[in-house]
Amino acid sequence: MTTAMTALSGSSSSLIPEAATREGNDPIFALHGEAVRRAAAGESILNSTLGALMNDDGSLAVMPAAAEALERVPHVRAAGYAPISGDPPYLDAVIADLCGEGGLAGQAVAVATPGSTGAIHHAILNFLEPGQAALSPSYYWGPYHTISTHSGRSVETFNMFDAGIRLDLEAFRRGLEGQIERQGRSLVLFNFPCNNPTGYSLDEAEWEAVAKIVRDVGERGPIAFLLDHAYAKFGDEASNRWINYIPRMLESATVLVGWTVSKSFALYGARVGALVALHREAAERERISNALGFSCRATWSNCNHLGLLGATELLTDPDLRRRTDEERAGMIRLLNERVAVFNELAGGAGLSYPRYEGGFFVSVFTPDGEVTAATMREAGVYVIPMEGAVRIALCATPAHSIPRLVDALAEGIATARAA
Repeated sequence: MTTAMTALSGSSSSLIPEAATREGNDPIFALHGEAVRRAAAGESILNSTLGALMNDDGSLAVMPAAAEALERVPHVRAAGYAPISGDPPYLDAVIADLCGEGGLAGQAVAVATPGSTGAIHHAILNFLEPGQAALSPSYYWGPYHTISTHSGRSVETFNMFDAGIRLDLEAFRRGLEGQIERQGRSLVLFNFPCNNPTGYSLDEAEWEAVAKIVRDVGERGPIAFLLDHAYAKFGDEASNRWINYIPRMLESATVLVGWTVSKSFALYGARVGALVALHREAAERERISNALGFSCRATWSNCNHLGLLGATELLTDPDLRRRTDEERAGMIRLLNERVAVFNELAGGAGLSYPRYEGGFFVSVFTPDGEVTAATMREAGVYVIPMEGAVRIALCATPAHSIPRLVDALAEGIATARAA
């Protein structure tokens, strides 16, 4: 028997050791799958795990105008390859959606990505060297870690909340200064407004302070500041004023924005997004554009052309744009009804959680997230455990089920305290 055959038939693996021990499923999707199986078996299950907006009857909330935009695309165009970096009209439309006309838009370049996940991948790969770490608040979307480690990087965190449960600005400054001192550069990963997993949105005072810290520390070494925009269209007007503070950051840093169709237009399966990069110097913008295009070719090559063309219609056709804005407003009203019920009941139950004004998620603090989530699962209520908290997808939780959710949370936290 040859050595190769021995490797395949014996206990050893042809996979590299690091790959041989990897989990095949995301923990969130694994818990979601378990909840779905229990419900299918006839159990009474409340599934508050997945970041997709559901109607109160359990059906997926969709935008009819978004579906129409996809149907408008001629099949012969959709079947063809998209340009490596994405169709120019699509990229222009995304930049305009984020930056408006002129001003900042003139300092931006973009590439198409499969959702904001692809945008985060490209940022980590191109703005950090192997072995270096991105900087994120201590409550962050788990795939930041997965993407980073898969590409030979990592994630460092700073304490997200101070004693007043506001963004810990001094911890952010210390974390940023420490990275510049240790590794000579920093990539900041900020998921606001409507942070996943906490639901927290920065107010204007916090944005102003963040911009000043980025500008000041950026004078000591290169900083790329990435705003994960995934849930931003579900934030309130005040929380979406982040754009006003970008010029200050640009005085010394590169600003990146991960933009996505998935949440903004409830087209999760289209897998279409973009990484937008802003910089003051045209020559640097060209270098960034080239680097990102190279990474596109080296990973997924081309994005879903049907999704790109449909999204372009959504962004540029005035009637479709008006209708999607109206349809999204209806979704926001649905979410806000749940937020209001949750805030009232959770406050009455004495639960502790960050300021929550909208978005898909809220996180409730607990001494032990694993114990709390396990106790809740015994009662048929599924949430996502984290260190010091559990994440609840109110986007998937009907308003009439929130009393059950809050009761299960209170019981789960009490069990964790007693453990």
